[in-house]
Amino acid sequence: MPPLLDRFGREHDYLRISVTDRCNLRCLYCMPEEGMEFADASHLLSYDHIVEVVQTAAELGITKLRITGGEPLVRPDLDTLIRRLKAIPGIEDIALTTNGMLLGKYAEALKAAGLNRVNISLDTLDPARFKFIARRGELKRVIEGIEAAGRAGLAPIKLNCVLLKGINEDEIASFLKLAYEQPMHVRFIEYMPIGHADDNWRNHYLPLSHVLDTAQREGYSIARRTNVKGNGPSDDWQMEGGKGSFGLIHPVSDHFCKSCNRLRLTADGSMKPCLYWVDELNVKAALGDPEAMRDIFYKAMDLKPENHEMAAKLANEALSHTPTDRRMSQIGG
Repeated sequence: MPPLLDRFGREHDYLRISVTDRCNLRCLYCMPEEGMEFADASHLLSYDHIVEVVQTAAELGITKLRITGGEPLVRPDLDTLIRRLKAIPGIEDIALTTNGMLLGKYAEALKAAGLNRVNISLDTLDPARFKFIARRGELKRVIEGIEAAGRAGLAPIKLNCVLLKGINEDEIASFLKLAYEQPMHVRFIEYMPIGHADDNWRNHYLPLSHVLDTAQREGYSIARRTNVKGNGPSDDWQMEGGKGSFGLIHPVSDHFCKSCNRLRLTADGSMKPCLYWVDELNVKAALGDPEAMRDIFYKAMDLKPENHEMAAKLANEALSHTPTDRRMSQIGG
């Protein structure tokens, strides 16, 4: 079948699958503390439906999957879904993005089911600050999850740190030290205006040039690294003599749209060609009809824009299209 090529020549081989919009944390950059309306379980794609979508995706050249949420581990029996997805011909790699709170309990089962890699959200190394950012939960449980992932053989382990001006930028040096001393891959991520571009975002947005400045100030000798498995949009760096590495994911200050190779499937059954824009396609309408499902993927290629224009939002410039009003947790982080 024809490959998944969009109008700008980008070939797509990567599908991010959200299995729930629910989460056991309320991180200040992702959800409001109160008032979120979650989809009823009956409105979510079943595991049978997700497998059906991925079977078509694999026929069209999708080889890499990432399971996301919300927090994916709050959905029961996730290892069963991963085992079924891993058995689909053409699927070569399955990764998971999680806040780590439940990973200590499930890491071994996930690995046995076929999970290859894990990204764990970790925005601070300070327990009190963790409570402030996540609004609930305990840092201790995330650390236990990281350790369990290592014991289970999930590799590489990547730690996702959203930088927030005035909140955690003073911990950049501590995260760099962690990446130097441990075989961890720390990825610093810019705060994105997904579903909101309010004063909270503008006040806490921080460009990732601060990370390179801190690395230089701390005396690290750094060089670009290109061999981190599943590096995706990350601009990766190795510190001379270090056991791990760090990466920069800067969708606002230096977008990576020209190399985008991903589509997103929301938990409630919409295909999103781009994280930022409002465009969605109803996957549920194509269930049970392989030809219609293929058409959904090709229509997504036709709809996909050249870039997301987040920087224009930061500069209060006019946008060419309508941004989504969904929160990151409702799309799949």
